[in-house]
Amino acid sequence: MKKELGSCTLCPRECGADRINRVGYCGVPADAVVGRASLHMWEEPCISGEEGSGTVFFSGCPLKCVYCQNHHISDGKSGIRITDSRLSEIFIELQKKGANNINLVTPTHYTLSVINAVLKARENGLVIPVIYNCSGYEKTQTLDMLRGIVDIYLTDFKYIRRETAMRYSCAPDYPEAVKRALDCMFDQTGSPEFDEKGIMKKGIIVRHLILPEHSEESKEIIEYLYERYGDNIFMSIMNQYTPVRSYEEFPELNRKVTNEEYESVIDFAVEKGVQNAFVQDGETASESFIPCFDGEGVQGSTEAL
Repeated sequence: MKKELGSCTLCPRECGADRINRVGYCGVPADAVVGRASLHMWEEPCISGEEGSGTVFFSGCPLKCVYCQNHHISDGKSGIRITDSRLSEIFIELQKKGANNINLVTPTHYTLSVINAVLKARENGLVIPVIYNCSGYEKTQTLDMLRGIVDIYLTDFKYIRRETAMRYSCAPDYPEAVKRALDCMFDQTGSPEFDEKGIMKKGIIVRHLILPEHSEESKEIIEYLYERYGDNIFMSIMNQYTPVRSYEEFPELNRKVTNEEYESVIDFAVEKGVQNAFVQDGETASESFIPCFDGEGVQGSTEAL
């Protein structure tokens, strides 16, 4: 048993919950809970490629944004509880299916399980890169434990204004936390590297999901990232925000991002000189892009919640 989780402080919430015996702010216990493990084709081209990204969707979340697109599992109320050994087996199974990488989605609260599983999987032949796909709301002390474990950071940069972070995620410290986290991530990975197929082997991709009526804040984020890291990181500027329910307290969230809002942000990035960026074309704001969290690829030595 992971004694450190008897008073959990893995994320900036530092809730101190005894996750061995109950759930933390993240909504889940100490053992990993997974909603799906499969090849995923809808990540950035250098992540999915033609073969797919070996994506493991973890249940629970330390941030809990009000507009969460993966709320079916982020609330921690669904998924299959597995051992670290089973998690390592899943990594090997995804590699055998041809995955370009192991893509750990919302892994922060399972960092200790991730470390154990990756080390065991590498002993058993895991050779593809490991991606830490997170919200950006990270502690540098936790990220330090991942040095040599994680090859690629696929991280969000959601907000740069404290009031926005408070309104949508109850985390006014998010801007400071994500800036510190990015510096730590960059220190670990450095500039991006790719294989002969154009698949990323090492580096950072920073995702930013534009929210309705927040295009000016999006521009501030792009400006910060480019001034600090230049083209040593990739940005992924996303227009796929989709209202997944009615938001009475947040009426601005009850619509998709307009073409004008998205184009203004892209134009700003071009004007700033950003070269390494992914943009989205066409109709991406759709619930059809949200996976079905049906337990695919998870069953083994399991315990259903």
